[in-house]
Amino acid sequence: MIAPLRAKALLQKVKDLSDLSRREVARECGYYTETRKGEVRINLAEFYEALLDARGITLDSESVQKRGREASYRISVQKNGQILIGAAYTKEMGLKPGDVFDVKLGYKHIHLYQNDEVDSFDDEDDMDDEE
Repeated sequence: MIAPLRAKALLQKVKDLSDLSRREVARECGYYTETRKGEVRINLAEFYEALLDARGITLDSESVQKRGREASYRISVQKNGQILIGAAYTKEMGLKPGDVFDVKLGYKHIHLYQNDEVDSFDDEDDMDDEE
């Protein structure tokens, strides 16, 4: 087994072997392992990563580990008439469960204003019970 090629040597070898398949090129460049049974396994993922590195292309490793979709700053009204603001937006704004907003309707727009006063419907219900 040969040591996997890197940088300029890898790029030159890939260029020289352009008539071979991807798997064959990866093997010729040293991106393979042999199992105990003697079978050859091609490490295409490692080969592709080395090619990207050799060309100076870096992929953001954080984006690979993130889950879910990226915020698009566009939402739609659901079938039941509700508008759902996703967790990506609330997290970006640092909102917590229980934060209260005032809704102001305009012509073709809705504004949400964060209300610093804590109005609880439970408190109002308690007051009604006392009367």
